[in-house]
Amino acid sequence: MKRPQLIGLAIAATAGLMAFMMVRGLVSKPPVQKTVEVKVKSSDVLVARTDIGLGQITNDSLFRWQSWPEETVTAGFITRTAQPDAMTQLAGSIARAPIMAGEPITQQKLVKAGQGGVLAAILPAGMRAISTRIKEETAVGNLILPNDRVDVILIRRLRGRSGQEEYVSDLLFGNVRVLAIGQQIETKEGKKTADGAATTATLELTARQAELLALGNSMGDISLSLRSIADLDVNQGPTAGIDPSVKESTAIRVLRYGTASRSYGVN
Repeated sequence: MKRPQLIGLAIAATAGLMAFMMVRGLVSKPPVQKTVEVKVKSSDVLVARTDIGLGQITNDSLFRWQSWPEETVTAGFITRTAQPDAMTQLAGSIARAPIMAGEPITQQKLVKAGQGGVLAAILPAGMRAISTRIKEETAVGNLILPNDRVDVILIRRLRGRSGQEEYVSDLLFGNVRVLAIGQQIETKEGKKTADGAATTATLELTARQAELLALGNSMGDISLSLRSIADLDVNQGPTAGIDPSVKESTAIRVLRYGTASRSYGVN
């Protein structure tokens, strides 16, 4: 083959190789990613800077402002636009429930100083707090903790017609919430037992039930029966989860020498 032909073939081969490499580069080139910035309307919401415990008195260092998308801000949230001085205004308030760090602060979760003490702050509307004496054998070995639920049983002594004394038990109410054991209103982290030295348990009752418990305290011994955590469902409240065959007492009948003298009821 003549020299000019060889040169022509070499040039053609080189051009073909270059064309192949260019096409390959175009085909294998990664797609260009475009970043589109979307602006979301946000609002500064007041949240807890750290965990706030039940009954804790707050100060402005426990709060901070955090940006939230406006579409997720509900009417209960406290915004900087509506209340720019909220941190200062809420300082000294009492937490009605535990608040986790980063959780939005609402007016329902705090009660301002002067509107009641700690226990009054955590009581639901219409309910009463009343205490009863307890000891190890009447309070499940002092293992009942605040926010547990219990049945309240009255043990009283009667004198029968024969003149002999006998004991009678009455289930006063079932599934009531324990607000405090002694001075302890919240189970501290890592603490699995109640105060063994406590001599009182404070219960959450209706006004009528509180009246009946006060009467029961003067008539006999009150025992608390701890309920399973499995009973804590949507049917919470006094008598929820009670066996229908077991009737809750709505009255205490006082007998003197075997004769009924007066019946104290709650209806």
